[in-house]
Amino acid sequence: MTTPTQPPSSKPAQVTIKMMSAAHPNFDQELDQLLAWEAVSDASVAAVVSEVLAAVRIEGDQALLEYTRRFDGWNPEHAEQLVVSREDLVSALEQLPFDQRSALEAAASRIRTYHEHQRQESWQYREENDTVLGQKVTPMDRVGLYVPGGKASYPSSVLMNAIPAKVAGVEQITMVVPTPRGEVNDLVLAAAAIAGVDNVIKVGGAQAIAALAYGTETVPKVDKIVGPGNIYVATAKRAVFGEVAIDMIAGPSEILVVCDGKTNPDWIAMDLFSQAEHDEQAQAILISYSPGFVDQVKDSIERLLPTLERSDITQKAIEGRSALIEVSDLSQAIEMVNRIAPEHLELSIDDPEAVLPQIRHAGAIFMGRHTSEALGDYCAGPNHVLPTSGTARFSSPLGVYDFQKRSSIIMCSPKGASELGKVASVLARGESLEAHARSAEYRILKED
Repeated sequence: MTTPTQPPSSKPAQVTIKMMSAAHPNFDQELDQLLAWEAVSDASVAAVVSEVLAAVRIEGDQALLEYTRRFDGWNPEHAEQLVVSREDLVSALEQLPFDQRSALEAAASRIRTYHEHQRQESWQYREENDTVLGQKVTPMDRVGLYVPGGKASYPSSVLMNAIPAKVAGVEQITMVVPTPRGEVNDLVLAAAAIAGVDNVIKVGGAQAIAALAYGTETVPKVDKIVGPGNIYVATAKRAVFGEVAIDMIAGPSEILVVCDGKTNPDWIAMDLFSQAEHDEQAQAILISYSPGFVDQVKDSIERLLPTLERSDITQKAIEGRSALIEVSDLSQAIEMVNRIAPEHLELSIDDPEAVLPQIRHAGAIFMGRHTSEALGDYCAGPNHVLPTSGTARFSSPLGVYDFQKRSSIIMCSPKGASELGKVASVLARGESLEAHARSAEYRILKED
């Protein structure tokens, strides 16, 4: 087995990362400031998005073509040029190098197996008076998937968003992906072929969100839009919510590592980098109750940072919203975890299973020293679309359940309708809703 090679390192980087201690009298205030984040959306972004949404809603394909020429730097003449055929998807898959295709297929298989465990089925039960109650679980008809294009291409996101939808039984998945200068990423197209995406449209930005939400001559209107994007995409998703469902408005990537000091500090530093390299606004936090361990990790950060290809982005994230925090013990570390409610949590400690019941708020929990967050991003199986910015307090990872809807089932026997009618009558008249009451009273049996 070969080990990854690293670019030759120059001298260690001078990194200014926040070093914090829970024993400091102003720690709570400092932590609040560290965690504070708001979407970088302003009036100018909202104005552009509003214009784009209105134009696509009215002009359809013509607006898509115009915005593609303006923003993506290529000149399709007809809407048909925006469509990627099934043959092209299969061709992209077949032309991949063997190792890339094998990796995509292995990841897809694991993601599919995991999400099949999430599938919910319809259920019913019958009461003694023959009244039937239950729940009918139905997949959505059409789902739209936004995938970033160009250099920021993530085939893993295609698998993570499309496969749960297919497992849920969604009939039609339409993927939109920008193609700057007309460039198509073969890995993304291959992932779409593996995941069973039905339609692929080469359009991005707010105009792609508008097309999915309202429909055009070429792009079918969907019931839900999922997938990450830039600030214009996020603002557009927020604007069309209600017309369609959306997955979430995600903030920057986050990782929180709890370590007892027994893990190689180089491993911890690289785990922190794994999210910091996504975005200058990403957040990477280490919490340790081992004296001096945060200093060891800081040394590793300074030594390893220059070896990264994305060192500039990573350093800005490390210096901007990241921190190394010392606490008194494991109990205080867990308390802080639940306060932060991180997107990704690594429990790099001796017995993570023992503390798992105490973890209340986290998007995904990576247990043990050998379980890096990167495995969850690609191939472990659970979804990598996770709640950010503390929303793990009330939100869950993307899953099959996000592509299914539930309908209540109520079927009353004559006796059941009579018994329930008496209860409903009293409550309806208490609310001064006479028609409600009389509708229920009509079904009350005379002998009752």
